[in-house]
Amino acid sequence: MRLDKFLTECGIGSRREVKKILDSNRVKVNGIIVKNPQSNIKESIDKVELDSRILEYKEFRYYIMYKRAGYITATEDPKEKTVMELLPEWVIKKDLAPVGRLDKDTEGLLLFTNDGKLSHSLLSPKKHVDKTYYAKLENIINQEDIKKLESGVDIGGYITKPAQAKIISDKEIELTISEGKFHQVKKMLEAVNNKVIYLKRLSFGNLKLEGMELGEVKEISIEEILK
Repeated sequence: MRLDKFLTECGIGSRREVKKILDSNRVKVNGIIVKNPQSNIKESIDKVELDSRILEYKEFRYYIMYKRAGYITATEDPKEKTVMELLPEWVIKKDLAPVGRLDKDTEGLLLFTNDGKLSHSLLSPKKHVDKTYYAKLENIINQEDIKKLESGVDIGGYITKPAQAKIISDKEIELTISEGKFHQVKKMLEAVNNKVIYLKRLSFGNLKLEGMELGEVKEISIEEILK
């Protein structure tokens, strides 16, 4: 692989920006300063450093975030703050995108990847990836409401698929769904005459939020997603 392509794929910058970086003697390959953008490297063998930081090439990258409220799930927006702004500097953002969505006011686990095939697979209605949410409610919820949620409720001309629901307290529940309709959890609670006042996604498939701090981002492997 050409050195400039390697640096670009590692999220260092555009080809033009990478050329300026190379011209400034900031890149070493196996301990030797290299300025030629057309130099060929073996990305799995050669040691490439930028300002003494070792760069690692990965075709596909996977990160999970404990999303804060107040940010929309999008790669860019002219008016709103997006989850991309929450990603720290060490994350390689090239071609990265969130998988699915969390509402602006919802916290919780959000997966990012540049693996379009995996993203499409996880979001496919045929895949039925379970997602578990913790919700604080405006009104008391009872076992009759839980049974309705688990059997399926009408959220505006659509009957939801069977779900799993568990009462945490009289105004707190955990709800596991296998779909991802727009505002689905909020609409499901409205269907049983209640209202969500706080919502957090605890898990997405095999990925769990436990052990993470609000705002934290960590890199994971595809094996952790598919296990």
